[in-house]
Amino acid sequence: MKLFAPVMLALLFGAAPTLAAVEQCRFIQAKPEREACYERQETALAAKRQAETARASDNAKSMESLEQMKHEDIELNRQLHSICRGC
Repeated sequence: MKLFAPVMLALLFGAAPTLAAVEQCRFIQAKPEREACYERQETALAAKRQAETARASDNAKSMESLEQMKHEDIELNRQLHSICRGC
């Protein structure tokens, strides 16, 4: 319970700047400045998506290696259990 409050505060204040950044472009009166603001946001969003894609591919690679290790473990167990004991 002691950990819950700080985590909620971090989420609340961590999300607020991103929401404020998105909303601030709408209120810029000069069209070139507003368009530049939207371009910056679009670039930041593209970088974020690229990072998420890279993270997803890393997760997929680690899952593949885990699956391979699982199959190797199964094969090793099969070999160990097939050894004749007391023959």
